[in-house]
Amino acid sequence: MNNMWKKIFILLSGYVNFIAFAVVGGIVCYKTEDEELKKTAKLTLIISLIFLGLLAILAIYNYIGSMFNGYISSAAYDVYAIINNIILIAEIIVYAVLIIIELVKGLKKEN
Repeated sequence: MNNMWKKIFILLSGYVNFIAFAVVGGIVCYKTEDEELKKTAKLTLIISLIFLGLLAILAIYNYIGSMFNGYISSAAYDVYAIINNIILIAEIIVYAVLIIIELVKGLKKEN
């Protein structure tokens, strides 16, 4: 399998699920000698942890808010929903841009 497709698979596993990335990234870090693949796995780990941390902070905010009556119909819940959607859209954009960059680099190397 071409390195370009391996890098894309690593990035996709990071986007799809953190556990899937833990398996794929762990295999890449321990089994391969290719530094580019290890670099991609480390970058994906950092990005995944950033988004996981942001979503964890937002979940704590939501859980604390849900302890109060009327939270679901309040402006605080609206803020939570908006920020949650912004984070999810940002995650899609970041991974899409990284995958496109890998595709462009791979296509340039083939030509």
